[in-house]
Amino acid sequence: MSQQNADERPGIAAAIVVHESRVLMVRRRVSEGQLSWQFPAGEVEPGEAREDAAVRETKEETGLDVASVKLLGERVHPKTGRLMSYTACEVVGGTAYVADTDELDELAWVAHADIPNYVPYGLYEPVQQHLDAALR
Repeated sequence: MSQQNADERPGIAAAIVVHESRVLMVRRRVSEGQLSWQFPAGEVEPGEAREDAAVRETKEETGLDVASVKLLGERVHPKTGRLMSYTACEVVGGTAYVADTDELDELAWVAHADIPNYVPYGLYEPVQQHLDAALR
């Protein structure tokens, strides 16, 4: 997919939520190609900051209140062709559960060593570096 096509659709903001030495992952009811397990994510709304979209999507999908810590990076996703941003987030309240039952099938708090079992094709390098540091 060309860069132009990626720019025509809203970007996708993903939240990298680390809590108690685990990272939050969700499984979509409809997988996007190989993307079955992924981070809470959704489209950035017009005028919305990427970090704010990551926080909002986490709340909508998992019921968890998080705060953005820092933007880890942005890329055109090699599997979906969508512009992706990744924001490190911290938990500020609530308990994660499948809040959006139309979109999500399951969620899990994943230990560092288990990430390859959920994402066998590897993570975006800045996300991997963040998790390597945060989950040790």
